[in-house]
Amino acid sequence: MDLNTVLDVRDAGRHEPWRAGDAWLGGGTSLFSEPQPHLRRLVDLSRMGWEPVHVLPDGSVEIAATCTITQLSRFGRTLDAEAAPLFDQCCRAFLASFKVWNMATVGGNLCLALPAGPMISLAAALDGTCLLQAQNGTRRSVQVVDFVTGAGRTDLGEGELVRSVTLPARALKSRTAFRQASLHGLGRSGALVIGALDPGEDVLSLTITAATRRPFRLSFALPCGPAELRAAIRAAVGESDWFDDVHGLPEWRQHMVLRFAGQVHGELTQGGARWASASV
Repeated sequence: MDLNTVLDVRDAGRHEPWRAGDAWLGGGTSLFSEPQPHLRRLVDLSRMGWEPVHVLPDGSVEIAATCTITQLSRFGRTLDAEAAPLFDQCCRAFLASFKVWNMATVGGNLCLALPAGPMISLAAALDGTCLLQAQNGTRRSVQVVDFVTGAGRTDLGEGELVRSVTLPARALKSRTAFRQASLHGLGRSGALVIGALDPGEDVLSLTITAATRRPFRLSFALPCGPAELRAAIRAAVGESDWFDDVHGLPEWRQHMVLRFAGQVHGELTQGGARWASASV
């Protein structure tokens, strides 16, 4: 896609004033995929030199907004943590070509705020926090479950950017269970449910994405049963919260989420079988 309205591309390190028609450029896989007639200038983050992903002294993991999907997947395979398999599972939940795997960024996926965004799924399930930076340099932190406010909507202000996402060490120690459904074998996620069991506090967290317009993360003190999980989901997710598009009707998405909730509960609390995804 030619962005023939764009007149300039500038380095983000130059810190020039933000103006109407500006947009941040990370990997550009979404930016260049469809017409953007409102854009006049791109602000390129690729030369900022941010370390893609690293472990902090307290055991937390900080992921730069410019970290690519390939870089994150490779990191997850080397991470010594109970929740490490979830990194690659979410990376592979992309409907991704070679270009997307090697160019798309974690920050871009978060900011695009698609219900099926698998980096939203990963970060929300592991209780991630976004570090946001405004044009004047001030920073603020927002939980990922609160950062995405709807389909294609986020908490970002004008000219604000996602600098990084931090996953706390406590969440990385959790056992996880992953369930994904799509209408097609290589289709976009229609429902994605992740369970995380905190062994220290006997708390089961259930994160719902893809099926809903924004991420939902519910926590349950153990012992609890599948019926309790399903009742809590029905109470927390309103009828208007279920997403509706060509990748799945709201009724089907709700059905799959309720079904997956029971499976996740069984896997994490009763030693049920582990599996990853389903096409319906």
